[in-house]
Amino acid sequence: QLQFVESGGGLVQPGGSLRLSCRASGGTLAHLDIGWFRQAPGKAREGVSCISDSGGKTIYVDSVKGRFTISRDKANDLVYLEMNNLKPEDTAVYYCAAVSFTLWSSGRVDTKLDFGSWGQGTQVTVSS
Repeated sequence: QLQFVESGGGLVQPGGSLRLSCRASGGTLAHLDIGWFRQAPGKAREGVSCISDSGGKTIYVDSVKGRFTISRDKANDLVYLEMNNLKPEDTAVYYCAAVSFTLWSSGRVDTKLDFGSWGQGTQVTVSS
């Protein structure tokens, strides 16, 4: 069964940068729209950004627009989330998953497809 594997998190000071990676275990990310989600302590998991299967279309929630960039490396079957100018409120565990770009386009940015298992996530901590 396809499982998503996230990496690249860490501790960074406010204003710093990180690049998260998403890969598939037991399958491939090709032909999937992929979304990044995050869950902060005591809060529900929320959608952050998604990218179409072609890589040609992207969506960002308002809180990360202009700071985060999602991209995909088809040759290596990876999806990245480049995070710049990080803020303490970005602190969370970050996950990737298969999503529907169509649903996200209609505003349903917290939805994921019932395809593949959630991974362990990668912790991002923004603190001075």
